[in-house]
Amino acid sequence: MRLDQVADVQRRRLGDRDRYPLAGAQPQPHRARRPRGSGVSAPLAGDRVVEQPGPPGRVDLAVASVAGISRAHAQRLVGDGRVLVEGRRVRSSDRLRGGELIRVELSAPPDPTLQPESIPLRLAYEDEAMLILDKPAGLVVHPSAGHSSGTLVNALLGRARQSGERLGSIAGVERAGIVHRLDRDTSGLMVVAKTDAAQASLMRQFALRTVEKEYLALVRGAAPATQGRIEAPVGRDPRDRQRMAVVAGGREAVTEYDVLDAGNGHSLLALHPLTGRTHQIRAHLTYLGLPIVGDSRYGGGIGPGGLTRQFLHAARLRLARPVDGSPLEAWSALPADLAGSLAAVGLGSERLPQGVGARAGESG
Repeated sequence: MRLDQVADVQRRRLGDRDRYPLAGAQPQPHRARRPRGSGVSAPLAGDRVVEQPGPPGRVDLAVASVAGISRAHAQRLVGDGRVLVEGRRVRSSDRLRGGELIRVELSAPPDPTLQPESIPLRLAYEDEAMLILDKPAGLVVHPSAGHSSGTLVNALLGRARQSGERLGSIAGVERAGIVHRLDRDTSGLMVVAKTDAAQASLMRQFALRTVEKEYLALVRGAAPATQGRIEAPVGRDPRDRQRMAVVAGGREAVTEYDVLDAGNGHSLLALHPLTGRTHQIRAHLTYLGLPIVGDSRYGGGIGPGGLTRQFLHAARLRLARPVDGSPLEAWSALPADLAGSLAAVGLGSERLPQGVGARAGESG
């Protein structure tokens, strides 16, 4: 099958409808693209360990069913040895007859190698079950080779120690309540769970694609339409293993976009990823011939005003609060470096959020 058959950009004009109002202070509710099922509740209800007879079929699907988690999450637990079937470790691909006792350990044991650190964090929202933080560019999310300290995980552990609160651990202590991630040089909103029940709820919402996300990007070039939808599979770039690209056989990836302003060889875009592939927005925009300014890895070069990091900012989130299922919207204004780059090219929009904050609605 040719790539142009599996990677299609669908363009459409949708009139003057805005997804969000002018500033961040009082955003209007945005209709969620909800698939079947709820993104709020899960059978585990905060239990540390789930033990139930499993249905017939693959182990990973059975674990997802009894624990109320996504298949990908179930596969991680199986790989970590936190799933036992009739007292024995199993593989995700093993098959069950049905009725076997499945034991799922949802909370991970402490990891003494992860050290709490006092790193200031700016919050957009916080309640007893979760928080939404405004991540600065340059902050690595998870410890890794070359980044054993100074990460967001270290900062969250330090904050939890100081406040006496815990963090969700069902995805592993090294994730410290984190349910999604941003690249090191992407700024903006991230969700963190304080409890296992909240983490399960939030992970389920992300898995069901009911969390609405809006990113802002400044790109080189003109978009093919004022609004559009990019449907193109994303996988590892065969020419550069450090990059992702649109490739035949890649994973399904869908991104919608709106042009907020354009001129002087640049376009300011609002992007709404409907899937969560690694580097999805960067790969999709490169595929369209619209590299993000400042993104040297994907051909964006130095941006206006001398910007040397990618102009990509997670500006808005809408999800259901785990505590009561009510809608929650959060927003984050462009940081100073991105605002300066935008001003240098002479673009702007009344739809850009102002300040950092959130608003919770009433449960329906």
